[in-house]
Formats: sequence, structure tokens, C-alpha cells
Amino acid sequence: MSDATLHSTTQDPDDFAVQIADQIESFLVAVTEVAKGDEPASAVPFLLLEVSQLLLAGGRLGAHEDIVPEERYEPDTGPDADVDGLRERFAAMLDPVDVYSEVFDPYEPRRAPVPARISDDLADIITDLRHGMAHYRAGRITEALWWWQFSYFSNWGSTASATLRALQSVVAHVRLNQPLAELDGLDTDQDLGDETLAEEAGRVMVREIARPLGLRPVK
Repeated sequence: MSDATLHSTTQDPDDFAVQIADQIESFLVAVTEVAKGDEPASAVPFLLLEVSQLLLAGGRLGAHEDIVPEERYEPDTGPDADVDGLRERFAAMLDPVDVYSEVFDPYEPRRAPVPARISDDLADIITDLRHGMAHYRAGRITEALWWWQFSYFSNWGSTASATLRALQSVVAHVRLNQPLAELDGLDTDQDLGDETLAEEAGRVMVREIARPLGLRPVK
């Protein structure tokens, strides 16, 4: 299935596979455009919208019955496309707020928050979605749906949820004129607990990040 037939008029727009593929393709196109940096002022609000819409597709996949692939072994889609360029562009664009703290599993007792990066998250999500899209474009519809569903549960669903929380928090801090805790000097290679995070966190006024990210605080 080529790019030209991905949105073919002969496909039933009410078909579950078509709707999921459309939502995923829309996300991939949109975030790739954001990464170009042509409109950095709207990057955070736009990413908030796109990740929110992607998670709707993920929720539909999660609520759907288990999708069973037609073949026992996954057909080879070739090497995954390199996303390092996208990762680096997002890291530069989101530098003031790229690092955030995350609790990996909210149901694991006494799990300490760990540093994460929005840029890493977006690159990982894109990698998972593109892999399934390669199956879809090759006409392996069930295989694509199986991969998107499986990887939603195992990786990109939780990653996108954490990213959404971070993006929503940035927008909320700015719009509500609330100070933002800056994870100054933290890196995702560090395994930090609550006390370390509290010691490392500095105080920075929202207006210091609002202007470069194009967000307007509430007056």
C-alpha cells in the first residue's frame, strides 16, 4: 500500500483500521512538521494537541479485543528509520522544559520519580508508530493493528501518557502564572529519588519560559 493509497477513497472511512491509521499518520505528519522548527512559538501547545489526539487512537486500540496477527512471525519491515535528527531538534526546541520527572508505574508501591525527556519520548513514540505504518503501507493491515496495539500496551501508550502530562503541566504553569520547578542539572542517565529531585529543583518564574515557547500567561 503506497502513500497514495493510504487515504484512498475506495477505503471505508468507518473501518476501524482506516480510522486508526489515519489518526496515526496525522500524528506522524504533524510532529514531523513541528520538529522543523518553523513555528517554535506554538510548539508546546501544538504537541499537547497532537499527543492528546494520538492517545484517543491508543485508547481505542486498548479497548479493542486482542488483535491476532495472520502470520506466526512478524514479517521483516527492514531497518527502522533513524529518528536521531528529530530527537535532537525537539531537544533544542524544548530545552527549557525538556527534562521532567516521571513515575514509571503508578501501581508499583514507593516507586521514586525518575527524570525523563520529552524529546526522547517523542522519538520513541514515532519509532513505534512508523514500524506499524510500514506494515500498513505494505498491505499487512492486521499485522499493523497488532503491532500498534501491542506496542501501545508495552511502550508508546505509557510514554505518550507521560509526555502528555508533562506538556499539559507546562501549559498549565504558564497560563495560571504559577512558578515552575526547573530540574536544573538533571539528566535521564541519573536515577534520582524524591529527596534528590527536591534538592536539585530550582525556582524559575513561568514568564522565563513562556516567551520562547510562545505561551501567554493568564492575566
